[in-house]
Amino acid sequence: MSSASASSSSTGIGLVSILGVAFIVLKLCHVIDWSWWWVLSPFWISAIIWAVILTAIFGFAIASGARGKRQLPKHWQGRT
Repeated sequence: MSSASASSSSTGIGLVSILGVAFIVLKLCHVIDWSWWWVLSPFWISAIIWAVILTAIFGFAIASGARGKRQLPKHWQGRT
């Protein structure tokens, strides 16, 4: 199998992971004297951001569905 036909699904390591690992290594090597809350902050801050984004998306989806039922397209109206 040639390398041109093989595809990789990996996108690499992200900025959050790099920062998190770097902070952990610096903390364990006693280079920084931060609280573990701040050392792990790249992970929990990104989780909070994702939670806010997903909540907003679901909120908009629910709000748009609460406005009323949409009418079915003409070619679907005869089906039940």
